[in-house]
Amino acid sequence: MKLTRKGEYALRAVLVLSDNFGKGPLKIREIAREENIPIKFLEQILLELKKTGVLQSKPGIGGGYSLVRPPGEISLAEIIRIIDGPLAPLRCVSQYAPIKCPDEKNCGLYEVMKRVRDCTANILENTTFADINKRNLK
Repeated sequence: MKLTRKGEYALRAVLVLSDNFGKGPLKIREIAREENIPIKFLEQILLELKKTGVLQSKPGIGGGYSLVRPPGEISLAEIIRIIDGPLAPLRCVSQYAPIKCPDEKNCGLYEVMKRVRDCTANILENTTFADINKRNLK
């Protein structure tokens, strides 16, 4: 897994939205200012997250973006997979976009990368934005 700048910005934007969950929608400009994200880039990210059902938007005055589900139901893994793709370091060990390893049974690299994938996925799938918000408040 390689977390791109786009992936990092998506995580940061969802974190801001999760911190404001239940308080109404946030304008793109507010999120961009708080996290120092270029507005045009953030627009693309938020639209992608909206298309996949993570966010909803409300047009007009008092409008903006908000989470569809509570922060405790959205994992970091979900957002990373939407924006950056599989968590696996090599596609041959990916559960979401695999390619068949021609020498899976004899490849030592395969086994190591599969363990890396499992550990990474375990952490990211079991960490929600509510968890991160709790850590930020301490």
